[in-house]
Amino acid sequence: MFHSNASSYRAVFLLLFASVAGYVLAQGPGRARKHTATKSQAIHLLDATEKPPARSQANFSVQGGNRKVQSNAIPEHLVGQFPNRGNPNSIAAQNLDVEIPANPKPAGRISSFHESGGPFGIALNGVLFDPGTAEFWQGDRGSGWNYEALGGAVALGLDSNYAHVQPTGSYHYHGHPTLLMKRLGFREGEHSPQIGWAADGFPIYALYGAEDPKDSGSAAVELKSSYRLKPGNRPGGNEPDGKYDGSFVQDYEYVAGLGDLDECNGRFCKTPEFPDGTYAYFLSKDWPVVPRNFKGTPSSLRDRRGGGPGGPGGHPPGGRPPGGKGKGKGPPPRGPKGGKGPPPPPR
Repeated sequence: MFHSNASSYRAVFLLLFASVAGYVLAQGPGRARKHTATKSQAIHLLDATEKPPARSQANFSVQGGNRKVQSNAIPEHLVGQFPNRGNPNSIAAQNLDVEIPANPKPAGRISSFHESGGPFGIALNGVLFDPGTAEFWQGDRGSGWNYEALGGAVALGLDSNYAHVQPTGSYHYHGHPTLLMKRLGFREGEHSPQIGWAADGFPIYALYGAEDPKDSGSAAVELKSSYRLKPGNRPGGNEPDGKYDGSFVQDYEYVAGLGDLDECNGRFCKTPEFPDGTYAYFLSKDWPVVPRNFKGTPSSLRDRRGGGPGGPGGHPPGGRPPGGKGKGKGPPPRGPKGGKGPPPPPR
């Protein structure tokens, strides 16, 4: 009798276990949250007052035709408090060991950073630039409507470095890494120092470059994005309604010649670090801020443990950044503490 009951209990237990396991597996890691917000809001950034949980470690070296990057993705500057209301994750050391081209060349076509399945680039402190989010209209990754991290429609718990944390513990930047820029000597009105490397091997700068791209000693000017908000309203119905206001990545379009930068938010130019000239990316004041397209052929910068980009869900979003034609005013930037503009550049 005992053996009979034990067999029955075992069978029930296995059935329940299988049911629960099936449910968990069906949800997948970081199940997408269902959002219906359609209005952009000023984002509220958390003050960076906390010390990271470990010492920053980052090493860049050239080996053959590649630039080898080894990093724990811990910044050397202060960070916001994590977890927080908009981001439930804690910062943890990573194990980045990747290679990017040391002598990059333009590719035959422009590619979206989504296509590479990974971050856009890596800062000189070893922290990733990963502007995508895992947040979609009604939680549907196939909807084609991906929430923009800097649009404010969905709170993602960003700190004043425009950064937050993935489920893997990877701290990463969605915008201007203000304290890193300050450490690197960034000054308003002067040519930006190099702040990182894109996954395709080209350098990354921020905001200011030479007025004459062929003369790195010419006056420094703020380089403008060539993206703008689309005119009019979203489709509505089974898609988001309301004005194109920056809530979604798809609210923007590229307008060739509207600004100083191309579709990849970069240009060919001479810089202090590259006096003979290079293609270079620039973080801009207005969208996309962190570039979303590659001029060259990107390498994967994904953490060995497979952390995803963006919001708490940690999955790479689909689709590519928007494109378009015409002329118009650029998108309004998003700033800290309820402000309408971006934070003043670090001095």
